[in-house]
Amino acid sequence: MARGSNKVTTTNDIELKDRLVAINRTTKVTKGGRTFTFAAMVVVGDEDGIVGWGLGKAGEVATAIAKGVEAAKKNLIKVPVHQGTIPHQQISRFSGAEVFLKPAVTGTGVKAGGAMRAVLESVGVTDVLAKSKGSSNPHNLVKATILALTEMRDPLTVAQNRGISVDKVFNG
Repeated sequence: MARGSNKVTTTNDIELKDRLVAINRTTKVTKGGRTFTFAAMVVVGDEDGIVGWGLGKAGEVATAIAKGVEAAKKNLIKVPVHQGTIPHQQISRFSGAEVFLKPAVTGTGVKAGGAMRAVLESVGVTDVLAKSKGSSNPHNLVKATILALTEMRDPLTVAQNRGISVDKVFNG
């Protein structure tokens, strides 16, 4: 079944907030000494259904974060958020990281750890149950979470495709 693209094309009118997920320091040893470089994994979102991730690498932490934010702005997706939670449960995998997302009732909060929490809060989800299985590598967890959110289906679209009401989608 062909699905519509949920990529966001323009970022001019969107107010994005960035969250730093992880910083990694690498060392290159040469005859002249050690050279340090930094890699920053950044998640940006408007807390209203738009999220993206980026990786920036530079000789200084601040420059790496700035590069990560610019990369994330080029990589935005639109996610259906229904009454502060996700519309349905979803399992997704990226490399060794597997994530499980499940909708939750109002007042539950974001029950997720580390990298998954940053992505879900940036999207604007306020109530969700999430579980990370397998690798705890923040890079792969962010990518698996974004992949799971990309595969989410909007209740209104599902109702139109099936020819039923939105209430019937949720209550059978």
